[in-house]
Amino acid sequence: MFARVSTYRPAPDSTGAPSEETVSQVLGLPGCRGIYYLLGKENTSLSITLWDDEDALAGSRQVADRIRSETSAEQHMEVLRVDEFDVLNQHLKD
Repeated sequence: MFARVSTYRPAPDSTGAPSEETVSQVLGLPGCRGIYYLLGKENTSLSITLWDDEDALAGSRQVADRIRSETSAEQHMEVLRVDEFDVLNQHLKD
């Protein structure tokens, strides 16, 4: 599994929360396994998307860039950085 982590700085009047449309667009991309949105206390937020494999991650880059640009403009957020990772472990309690 692979992950893309985008870091944002929301405007003071923005919660950084994505719209349902944005979530649906991302989850509809081939190979997308899930998405998390996190809001930090220091005026930053993160989106973490999970992908089946490296090909799905690479194949989503162009569309993900477009969605990120549109969403950040709508939500009044600055995109600070985008990183990609190989997920080495995953553990969730039931």
